[in-house]
Amino acid sequence: MSPTLPPAISSSPAPSSAKAKALGGLRLRIESEIFQPENAGDLRQTAKYLMRTEVHTFAFSVAANVILSFFPFVVLLLTLTRQIFHSQAMYDVVLQLLRSYLPAGQDFVIRSVVALTPHRGMRIFSFFMLLLSSTGVFVPLEVALNHVWGFTSNRKYLANQAISLMLASACGILALISVALTAENQWWLLTLLGSKDNLIFHALGFLMMKLFAFAATVAMFFLIYWKLPNGKVSAKAVLLGAIFIGLIWDFSKYLYILALRWLDFQEVYGPFALSVTLMFWAFLSGLLLLGGAQFSALRSRRLTSRPI
Repeated sequence: MSPTLPPAISSSPAPSSAKAKALGGLRLRIESEIFQPENAGDLRQTAKYLMRTEVHTFAFSVAANVILSFFPFVVLLLTLTRQIFHSQAMYDVVLQLLRSYLPAGQDFVIRSVVALTPHRGMRIFSFFMLLLSSTGVFVPLEVALNHVWGFTSNRKYLANQAISLMLASACGILALISVALTAENQWWLLTLLGSKDNLIFHALGFLMMKLFAFAATVAMFFLIYWKLPNGKVSAKAVLLGAIFIGLIWDFSKYLYILALRWLDFQEVYGPFALSVTLMFWAFLSGLLLLGGAQFSALRSRRLTSRPI
């Protein structure tokens, strides 16, 4: 007779199936939260909110400072990956992210930041410029988020500087973690496949890069929604909004790239077309960021007022 396993062992599920079941349950929970019928009303009110003049003012202010901080941020990332971590793989991933997430002018931007990175004076200037411009990003965002949540007072100057520095550092750390995880997984892929010159490596490498970059983006949105307002905000109240806006922001980039052929900034602005393209994309990103905060606040108020 063939031996049989004891009932306790034979009936226990495999760890992989248990993990898959847990992940499937999490995915279904997120989908059910996003596609609730009540969310449609919140989205309509969010769309009306985005039509307000003051929201456009906040978004333009954020966009201008994002453009000022973007190049110093990239220069510092490239400096850290090459000079501090001595990782060519991480350096290459940063360039891949630039090529993937910039809506236009990828080759020009990459050539520019690669040429600027070796200069010590540029690295020091980038660091101090990032400190100044990050404050310009988070000050109008704090005012806007305080309005969204109904908080009547803004932080004092020094407190705002502190929270801005904390959030800028957290965003940088999240970006580095995303780059490091992507580089490590691409190294494992290279080890398994033996060569970069095949379709499977490029497809899986791109998928991993997008996955880790999306997770970092959602985490950045979450931290901004949770910690930047000058009042108590529930982490649970803003988590869904961060995931939702992360998905919309990533998808909107491709729609924006398709729309560029009709916008034709090159015809109107000539040599300044790239600056206008990036500025307009930063403005749209600011609107989406504020829209996610408004959606989170509306949903939080609705769930809080719901009878138990």
